[in-house]
Amino acid sequence: MIEQFNFNIKLIFAILNGKVSAAINRKLYRNFRQNGLEISPEQWTVLLFLWEKDGVTQQELCNATFKDKPSMTRLIDNMERQHLVVRISDKTDRRTNQIHLTKTGKEMEEKAREVTTQTLKEALQGVSIEDLTISQEVLRKIFNNTKD
Repeated sequence: MIEQFNFNIKLIFAILNGKVSAAINRKLYRNFRQNGLEISPEQWTVLLFLWEKDGVTQQELCNATFKDKPSMTRLIDNMERQHLVVRISDKTDRRTNQIHLTKTGKEMEEKAREVTTQTLKEALQGVSIEDLTISQEVLRKIFNNTKD
């Protein structure tokens, strides 16, 4: 199937290796800073999940964000230092912590959503809905072909 395509292997690997997501993350990071939000794109993914469902385990956050446990632990540690989240021991299993939003974490939702919406609009400028739909389907297939 793939043999019929004449493609630039460097470009394909750059795209699939995260060049596009890295560029969007850099832009999002800058846009957060310009709007007075001291969060990273990685923290944004955690906050986004918690705004939908507060009080989840670190493992649930790992699963939702495709991060490993050590990375998530560092992320939560930093977010605790910034007073965005708090760990609360599970009453039934002391080895498990529930991650809850703080008042500060809850209050930044509206502004953070506005910034990410604007960043996405900038990133998708000139991209048609049809192209976006096709791209999403292609990337979904590639992801399903390669996920563990």
